[in-house]
Amino acid sequence: MQVTWKKVLAALIAVCFIGYLISVWWSVEPDPIEQNVYSQENSRNVVGYATTTSLILTVEALLNKSGGWLSNDVTPPSIFMDNMPAFEFGAIEQARDLALIMRKEFSRSQSQSTADKDLLAAHSKLNIEHTSWLVPSAESEYEDAIKLLKLYRARMMATENPDAQFYARADNLNEWLKEVQKRLGSMSQRLSASVGQDRLNTDLSGDSAARQSTPGYNAQQIKTSWWKIDDVFYETRGATWALLNFMKAVEVDFADVLKKKNAQVSLRQIIRELEETQQPVWSPMILNGSGFGVVANHSLVMANYISRANAAVIDLTNLLTQG
Repeated sequence: MQVTWKKVLAALIAVCFIGYLISVWWSVEPDPIEQNVYSQENSRNVVGYATTTSLILTVEALLNKSGGWLSNDVTPPSIFMDNMPAFEFGAIEQARDLALIMRKEFSRSQSQSTADKDLLAAHSKLNIEHTSWLVPSAESEYEDAIKLLKLYRARMMATENPDAQFYARADNLNEWLKEVQKRLGSMSQRLSASVGQDRLNTDLSGDSAARQSTPGYNAQQIKTSWWKIDDVFYETRGATWALLNFMKAVEVDFADVLKKKNAQVSLRQIIRELEETQQPVWSPMILNGSGFGVVANHSLVMANYISRANAAVIDLTNLLTQG
């Protein structure tokens, strides 16, 4: 009987060890997409090809990475993993934002024009709950979105079909950058809250006549739960990974607009800051030391890169508006 229990214990240890190795392999993050992919494949230099392709390749990379889409898995070892699902959520949120702007802005010439049918359907598919595992599953909906985006890209590149368009204009680009600003600002605040901070209420600042639905706190103590610090960190990693892919594509499609506004350097600065967020994490866990303490605080380091990228985005929007 004792020998039997030893065998069972040894088998459980072996299963746990194998599961750990699988989870480590599945936690390997996909590499950022190289910018030359857009230019090499796009021999005709069709405006909009790079941005659409970046969205397609980003979602494909999330589905085809080691382990596939993990956010909706309900079996071990992925059910015990949280870092990679957080990465996936951050990335898919950026994909949804870009798909929305492509549907509302990039593919429309003016406010009275109709939305492209394929982009409309693709955006709807991307908005499914990322943890959905029953019918329809998140993976199947995202795969359908990829097919619809490829249909839009094919129609856009067909010279005999003027219905599918991509308009590279400064005002269109600014609409997307406004969404990026909000996302980066939120990420920076959540990362900074890893050590806790007192925040004054600035919701109505700048307008003496401004009002809000219900009274808010004059000041509030904000602190991220210890259990959520690594989730916030990896969600930001995923968001900045996807955003880096999209910024590289925007540099290709909006090259003439950026050149006219003398804003190429500003966009490259954003790309440089986003590349810093993708540096390897050598620590086995996300550390949460104090601001000037002995132990590192990975969240604050990430918040620094995010804040600098956000400042560069604000500079770019000002150049596109006034430059």
